Amino acid sequence: MSKLYIIPSPIGNLKDITLRGIEVLNNVDLILAEDTRVTLKLLNQYKIKNKLSSYQNYNEHKKLKSIIEKLKSGIRIALISDAGTPGISDPGFLLFRECLKNKIKIECLPGPTSIIPALIESGFPCERFVFEGFLPLKKGKISRIKSWTETPFTIILFESPHRLIKTLDLMKLYLQNDREISISREISKKYHESIRGNIEELRNHFSINKPKGEFVIVIKSYK
Repeated sequence: MSKLYIIPSPIGNLKDITLRGIEVLNNVDLILAEDTRVTLKLLNQYKIKNKLSSYQNYNEHKKLKSIIEKLKSGIRIALISDAGTPGISDPGFLLFRECLKNKIKIECLPGPTSIIPALIESGFPCERFVFEGFLPLKKGKISRIKSWTETPFTIILFESPHRLIKTLDLMKLYLQNDREISISREISKKYHESIRGNIEELRNHFSINKPKGEFVIVIKSYK
């Protein structure tokens, strides 16, 4: 029976993939990968030999129809991104939507994520939180930050190293300067660390210590 499997991939340590994830990657008819070179390292680690095809932001519209046709024909396909769960700031949403339109079954496996470790390590309340993903590059970025001034729950977002300082400057400008935040980087990797303090303290820290790696920012609610 045709099915699209969503496979969360390790965000750092290759050992973080689940046993079931390995099993599915071994047994599907085709693996769609955000970057085949990255996925190949994972497959080689677990001696998985399977058909691999590229599926990324640049070609997902072009390949969508042919993938749906393959699924309709009865094959099983796994979708995997470079790190984390496909569809979360990674390609996948268009394919999920089209599968549902065509009554093709989707099964998303649980697995690695940077969001929950960063939230837990922050020490901030975690019974309610909102995930913002990556902020808009230009238009809408300031208005998004302004909307957090009275957000009554924890906020989580992704940021890249070359935009981190600018984002902290905007947060310092539009949020309370003493608003508590936690910044985690390189989760599950060798240099994984989480740093806590107020906006100004962490802005000063990263002005001295050059930002490196991938970042998750957790912002405590205003109350």
